[in-house]
Amino acid sequence: MQLQVIQKKIYEIRGQKVMLDFDLAILYEVETRVLKQAVRRNLDIFPDDFMFQLNKKEWHELITNCDKLPVKIKHNPGTPLAFTEHGVTMLTNVLKSKKARQTSVAIVRAFIA
Repeated sequence: MQLQVIQKKIYEIRGQKVMLDFDLAILYEVETRVLKQAVRRNLDIFPDDFMFQLNKKEWHELITNCDKLPVKIKHNPGTPLAFTEHGVTMLTNVLKSKKARQTSVAIVRAFIA
């Protein structure tokens, strides 16, 4: 997985580098719904400094300032989950696939590059 592709999906929100649930779902090759279900079943390993829900103002600002978001995502009535580097690492534990492990390594490299 190319480092630049991942880095383009990293945003700064609340002063933290994060990736959004729909981008992570694409990288992990799962549906966003499946990713969110796995997180909900394991909320105990996703404290606020690992993951948070964007509020409507943050989401609107991101939509307004970011041209690279998919159109169908922009019109979604809900707000996405944002995962810090640590939250991305924890996703590997809940998705439990070889693809998740490989993707997590690439994403961690992108966060620290």
